[in-house]
Amino acid sequence: MGRTAELNRLRVAVTGAEGCGILFTGSAGIGKSRLLRQGVDALPGDEYAVWWIAASATTAAMPFGGLVQVLPVEQPQGLSPAGILRWAVEVLQQQAAGRRIVLAVDDAHLLDPPSAALVHLVARSENACVVGTLRDGEQIPLPIRALWTDGLVEHAELSPLAPTETAGLLAAILGGPVDGGSSDRLGRLSAGNPLLLRELVHAAQGSEELTERYGIWTWTGRLELAPNLTELIDIRIGQLSPGVRAVVELVAFGEPLGLRLLDKAVDQTDVETAEERGLITMVKSDRRLDVRLAHPLYGEVVRRQCPVSRTRRLQAHLAELLEGVGKQRREDLLRVAVWRLDSGTAQNPSMLVAAAVQAFARYDVPLATRLARAALDAGGGFDAAELLATILMFADRPAEALGVLDAVDTATADEERLSRWLTARGMVSYWGLSQESTVEEIARRGTELTDLAAQARIRAFEAIMRLHRLDASSALRLAQGVLDRPAASVAARELARCAIAHLQAVQGQLYRSATAVDLVQAKAASWRADMPYLQLAVELARGTRLALSGDLAGIDTLVADEFADLADAGDFRLGSGYLAILRAYAARLRGRSDAALQAALGACAVLATSRVYAGLAQAERAQAAALRGDARQATEAMAEADRLHAPSMAVLYPWLEQARAAALAADGDLPGATTKLHELVDRLRADGFAGHETLALHDLVRLGAAAAPTGPTCSDGSRRTVAQRLAELSEQVDGDLPPLLARHARAAVDGSTEQLLAVADDFMELGLALPAAEATAGAVQLLRQRRSPEASAAGERLAVLLGCCDMVHTPTLRAATPTLTGREWQVARLAADGETSRAIAEQLYLSARTVENHLQRIYSKLGVAGRTELKAALRTIPRQDGTLG
Repeated sequence: MGRTAELNRLRVAVTGAEGCGILFTGSAGIGKSRLLRQGVDALPGDEYAVWWIAASATTAAMPFGGLVQVLPVEQPQGLSPAGILRWAVEVLQQQAAGRRIVLAVDDAHLLDPPSAALVHLVARSENACVVGTLRDGEQIPLPIRALWTDGLVEHAELSPLAPTETAGLLAAILGGPVDGGSSDRLGRLSAGNPLLLRELVHAAQGSEELTERYGIWTWTGRLELAPNLTELIDIRIGQLSPGVRAVVELVAFGEPLGLRLLDKAVDQTDVETAEERGLITMVKSDRRLDVRLAHPLYGEVVRRQCPVSRTRRLQAHLAELLEGVGKQRREDLLRVAVWRLDSGTAQNPSMLVAAAVQAFARYDVPLATRLARAALDAGGGFDAAELLATILMFADRPAEALGVLDAVDTATADEERLSRWLTARGMVSYWGLSQESTVEEIARRGTELTDLAAQARIRAFEAIMRLHRLDASSALRLAQGVLDRPAASVAARELARCAIAHLQAVQGQLYRSATAVDLVQAKAASWRADMPYLQLAVELARGTRLALSGDLAGIDTLVADEFADLADAGDFRLGSGYLAILRAYAARLRGRSDAALQAALGACAVLATSRVYAGLAQAERAQAAALRGDARQATEAMAEADRLHAPSMAVLYPWLEQARAAALAADGDLPGATTKLHELVDRLRADGFAGHETLALHDLVRLGAAAAPTGPTCSDGSRRTVAQRLAELSEQVDGDLPPLLARHARAAVDGSTEQLLAVADDFMELGLALPAAEATAGAVQLLRQRRSPEASAAGERLAVLLGCCDMVHTPTLRAATPTLTGREWQVARLAADGETSRAIAEQLYLSARTVENHLQRIYSKLGVAGRTELKAALRTIPRQDGTLG
């Protein structure tokens, strides 16, 4: 896995004209032996005489012990050492019988001196080469080192697996894909080492911390170290002196630990020894040199093996050291708080609250929960309770959050604190428990407050709640009122601005929405500590705008920014889940149905315990399944979407209803799908959601209903067509996409193949491969119906576009790609390859007349005139396995 380049390099080193052999160096478990074995096993036995040599510590003390598998048992007596080497080479050449000799030496650093000398001698011989592996950090025999220093073989370092390769290996081990966050964490912990990765997976499976849901494997992040894994790490660490062990333990509990701080606690000589042995590494961080363990698993093993009493002493000592030099970096407060908490010396609730705020601002939900609960237990009072309840809400534990809040005595709280308590309770009740009456309750309680800043906070939350339950006019009025209040806090103002930005996006005011989101993000440093979850409102507004505008590059940027990494690393599921939905949406519009379905399934798995975006995730899963023509899964996903979708997120209904229509179309119910879309268009028009309406109307175009009437009856008794309504909206909705959708509709109504192809080109300019393929398919279908000579060239264009996609089966593409029977496929493929009818008849045991009859039916189905156009037409037709011809 992930070693294609290395395998090719090994093959060339053996079989190439200039090939002279190669030695791969790497750490234990990196995959050296497997690479070597797979490479030499592929060599043809009639051309190469391959001898496999597995050196070991057992044979290292025996003369020629490393070659015991190769040389005869009986060796000639009375020969000098040089004579024995010449004899051994002659034996190999005799056994090779003219074939090229290949010595494959695994762990060549463990060869005994005579064996190493013989390997060197073989490398110098004609018609022979040496390939092998070496382990990092080991003493290498001089004859082996001379192989590459003398230019007899190449020398290559085998690097750890890259993240994408790690994800692939995980999928191979588990038999299915792993969600991105779990894959990243396991990849970091194993440092790209395949052996350690395998042991980590087996340990996680054994402790049931790695589970499968919706076909996606997810790891909780909790690690139980199996004996095999612990033994592997123990061997790597080796025996430690007391001083070096102190260095390793301090770094294990404190990494990243400043070098100057470490030097205050231990002897500098021990630090140098630990670095020389490869146990620690130095990392430049701004102007400070930090110390980390050389491998992430070293810390896991050292921490598990350290006695509890020493662990607590070390953590308290680390806290004292950092407090002694002063907390110079912002994150130092968080680190001291964690050390104090873990060592049992945390007595300052204010410090714990501040640290919990920092952890939550970094979206580290588990750590923030620990710190906030400790602060509450230490007497943190109202502030700790309000913070803990808020964090629990985003940990998908709303009932527990409500219990924490209800235990707080609010009678003596000032209005600023009361407003925080009310908004925290409102979040839990509305989004966590889907209690719609919360909106009226929070509005009523807000009127009882007299403090203007407290009122603004309440109204900002009320605004976004009302938007989410589709009371758009009230939401806009409330949000605008907050922005007009100078007393409003930064967090309240920016939350209100997010509500407006989201509303502007769905209404088609995409430029204004973008400006508003940029303003909110510019103030992030001012609101993140107070309201870190505001980032969710930012992402929802921004993601909605990007999706409605077809800005796939913007989505790519969004899902790759810092928030995405923090959400994945910190188990902030609402954040990572929503971004996975956007990733699936972008892949779908690119026609990448495999990536779309995997991302959607990942979102479903991450959001399985949350009701905020769970329905939306299932709707995107339905869309991805429908794109692949998987009607059963699309129907199942829509049933799940209806079950999980929360009334508190009614604003998301356009996405769900579009998915419902796609599922119906995938199931062959085109009339039902068309009816659902018309109903959706009417509802969107009534709600003023022009941005969404353009996409729903375009779905009607994709189903062949561009000329269908839509909307209310005009004064002259007529109704606008879908194409006419899109033309109107193209002047109202911002961006490049709406005019393009309108042009697609007009071209479909006019039956203009030239315009359809031009529209396809413009779709591809935006990276929208799926609509580009559908527009081209529409042109191909018309050209074939007209028996136009241009059908062949258009078919070639369609084939190129479909080549950019995975398996895609939409109604438009199915209409333009008629199905051939198995026999017709056989005949068509042979005819396209230039075979005559007589030759085809002989190969398929048919009569020539039957072959001609098959060909006429094929020409009729594909709309081609003869064999010259057949090859291009076949490239657009899916075979029975879903691949293109």
